Amino acid sequence: MKNKLVLIIVTSIVLIFTGYTLSFFSVIFTDSNDENANENLEVTQIELTFWRANGTNLENRAYSELISNFEKAHPNIKIKMELIPYGNYELKLRTEIAAGNPPDIMAIDSPNLALYVNSGSLLSIDEKMRQEGNIIDIPATTLNGMIFNNEIYLAPIVESGLALFYSMQLFRDADLPFPPNDPYQPMTWEEVLEIAKKINQPENGVYGIDPAQGFADGEAPAYFKLPILWQFGAEVLNSEATTADGFLNSNEALAALQFYQDLYHKYQVAPIESLPNPLVNGKVGMTVLGSWYLEDLKRNFPDFKLGEDFGIAPLPIGKNQVAPNGGWALGISSKTKYPEEAWQFIHYLTNVDGAKKYVEITGDLPARYSVANQFPELNEYPKNIFVIQAQNFAKNRPITPVYPVVSEAIKTLFEDVGIGKKDVKISADEAVEKINASLNDISR
Repeated sequence: MKNKLVLIIVTSIVLIFTGYTLSFFSVIFTDSNDENANENLEVTQIELTFWRANGTNLENRAYSELISNFEKAHPNIKIKMELIPYGNYELKLRTEIAAGNPPDIMAIDSPNLALYVNSGSLLSIDEKMRQEGNIIDIPATTLNGMIFNNEIYLAPIVESGLALFYSMQLFRDADLPFPPNDPYQPMTWEEVLEIAKKINQPENGVYGIDPAQGFADGEAPAYFKLPILWQFGAEVLNSEATTADGFLNSNEALAALQFYQDLYHKYQVAPIESLPNPLVNGKVGMTVLGSWYLEDLKRNFPDFKLGEDFGIAPLPIGKNQVAPNGGWALGISSKTKYPEEAWQFIHYLTNVDGAKKYVEITGDLPARYSVANQFPELNEYPKNIFVIQAQNFAKNRPITPVYPVVSEAIKTLFEDVGIGKKDVKISADEAVEKINASLNDISR
């Protein structure tokens, strides 16, 4: 037995020595005869996974071209982009994060930022953004939506915005002057109501206004309806984001909700039932639509012309002039093995050149002042309305880890007062109770 043990040890030493010897000569051989081998290995050594919700054809094309250009400039980094259906994106992302399998880089809808930060899922890019991100080029209203607990976690490429679209034919039929298109001089909600009354012909299926995109699902209700609360001087949460009581059920909020309800039930100038393409089909005099709708109209209804068939005006003003902002921005997983390379990719996409390329393809609103200044059409009617609102009058949706609860509560609140004609105070108090219950849960 002893002899066998000695033999095993000796054999092991010989094998180890042989292995080191072969490794040594292998290195010499490689260095002297195949210097390109290591270079080839370096080219393919890093692959970054990148998830985003599937967007329009133009959005997908923009990302594909930017990724291709990035890979050419960084041959050691490969970007594997996965497009996930919009309705499934949040569920899949949160499921994989919980399972410990997140992508290296992820697109985040900015109002959900705090949820991901609070769960430890996002890496802070605060230092990188402040040193390399040229944040002075980003409007504060946009940058604030990328910040939670005083640190930057997301980098934006483009912004979003809303405006008041109107049917020029229905205005002509009612012998009404077109709304002013100066983004610094919007109509008041009272003026909009008076115009809506004059256009309104519900017996013919024609309505004066759709104030906030009807009653949709998902995030759209909060995005389109929160501005009404803000315009009337209301807030959803206090500045510390610890309570909704006294804010979402404040006198200002109740006045906004009552005005909204009256459009449907007292004045009956707004349609409860969803109408197919109401602006194009001449069924609504005014409607609030997103900046992206301009490209949709060009592509899907080329005969429906801006300046002939429809016009655009800034969002109406109440006590305040406010427009919503926020959209998809890019963040890095806290679990990535390659944070530096992930930042290189995000910086490439979101800096001036990357954002300019993206805007050239999509026609979207850039998140940077300098990029907006390079596109003459963004400084002219009608896109200047969206740009000026985004840069000067925009407001972020509440930044809180319980934002999904806030979003759902807002959706239900406006359905209750709009569709159900429910008492606005009771409805607001119920929304406050839902939100505060979630806020209390995370504070324990």
